[in-house]
Amino acid sequence: MAVKDISKFFVYRWRYILGYSLIGLLLAALLFFVGLFVPGGLSSAEIDAATRSAAIAFDTPSTLAIASLPYYMIQATFFHFFGISDLTIKLPSIILALISAVGLVFLLRRWFTQNIAVLASLVAITTGQFLFVAQTGTDSILYIFWPVVLLLLGTQITRNARWSMLWKVLFVIAAALSLYTPLSIYPLLAVALTTALHPHLRNAVRRLSKSHLAICAAIGLVLLAPLIFLLTVSPSLGATLLGIQVAWPIDLGANVSLLLGQYLLFWEPSTTNLMTPVFGLGSVLIIGLGLYRIIRTYETTRSYLLLIWSACLIPVLLINPVFVTVLFVPAVLLIAAGLTSLITYWYQLFPRNPYARIAGLIPLIILIGTLSISGLDRYMFGYHYNPNTAANFSKDLRLLPGDTTTLIVAPEEQPFYESVAKYNDSLIVVTTIPENIDQFTTTHETNASYDGYTVERIVTNSYSNDSDRFYLYQKTEK
Repeated sequence: MAVKDISKFFVYRWRYILGYSLIGLLLAALLFFVGLFVPGGLSSAEIDAATRSAAIAFDTPSTLAIASLPYYMIQATFFHFFGISDLTIKLPSIILALISAVGLVFLLRRWFTQNIAVLASLVAITTGQFLFVAQTGTDSILYIFWPVVLLLLGTQITRNARWSMLWKVLFVIAAALSLYTPLSIYPLLAVALTTALHPHLRNAVRRLSKSHLAICAAIGLVLLAPLIFLLTVSPSLGATLLGIQVAWPIDLGANVSLLLGQYLLFWEPSTTNLMTPVFGLGSVLIIGLGLYRIIRTYETTRSYLLLIWSACLIPVLLINPVFVTVLFVPAVLLIAAGLTSLITYWYQLFPRNPYARIAGLIPLIILIGTLSISGLDRYMFGYHYNPNTAANFSKDLRLLPGDTTTLIVAPEEQPFYESVAKYNDSLIVVTTIPENIDQFTTTHETNASYDGYTVERIVTNSYSNDSDRFYLYQKTEK
């Protein structure tokens, strides 16, 4: 019987286009869905972030002396044109998550083979941690965005002779802007140490044009000048950017326990704002295999970088384990390295048998499908229906009646709702009832018996507890 040429099969010839198309459609659908419906509200961190963005004023330097200033300026720009809503609060993160995911696909293609890039990308974009930071309106997405951009641009510099000056300038711009974000100095430190220690990168740096380096240095200094000024305005900003702004003394034992629980406590998952463990058991095993592979191949550039990067992050995470998102990109790269080991081992067993080589991919595809589907299932149902998690997200902003002109709030609610009113000329936010007013709205916290007024309508949500969110009062006719 004649052996058929597998390379002529339609699925085989178009496998990468089909794979990347699946990733693109899945990513677009997930970002749209999670941005609007899951978890379906605002966390306290998002409310604080929106308040911080709305308070930015260039004539008041103290409002600019905040970590991740570029992110909050983007968010404030959306507020200026479209007002404050659930969507405008989350939209900067959704856009940056889309860019991060596309950049991660290209990065994986440059570091690994195309089949590994497709499989690792599917695992990455269906991870609960990525989906969570993709929709949360805080600067958490930058812990994924900046490493992806820096590594991708750095790879372009060392491997591409065309447009070399463009890649250098873009890398310097990204590096300078990333320093406004907490912990972003550590990927840069890892890149610098890897360049200094690895012979291939040292030779590549020696070949760089001195005039090009001078131009890039000047651009970097210009972009860093505002940060240097802000550090003089608020010296504590430096500790925040380094990720060491914590109370002393530090309980290292508790931090280690928390850090391990975020990755290894599979039998007792956490259901707070960020559901843990971050990765499923299968993904963690592949990460372990990837770590073993990069240790075995320590002489390669990517192994140098991942090992040094991890060594830079571990001390910071031991001091402040809440920055667990900074490990996402290294973890995805380790997953790709682990998948490479699996496929390479199978191919070594059957170097010439095409049917055996393809048959070995079937359980691997089942594994990736299981990891992706289980990650989506856990995220969708956990954040939407788990009472311990869903209750951490407020839907009050979308429930606020559009015809509200006077809103009575509690003092602790005042900063956020005043930020909302800043972009809504028809809304007035107060903490006490004004005189001679015909109607007003109160929040759940300020609801009371107001003499001379009756409740006209109660706005509720779907929660079982504290579901009465707003009360609309009308002046009683005499």
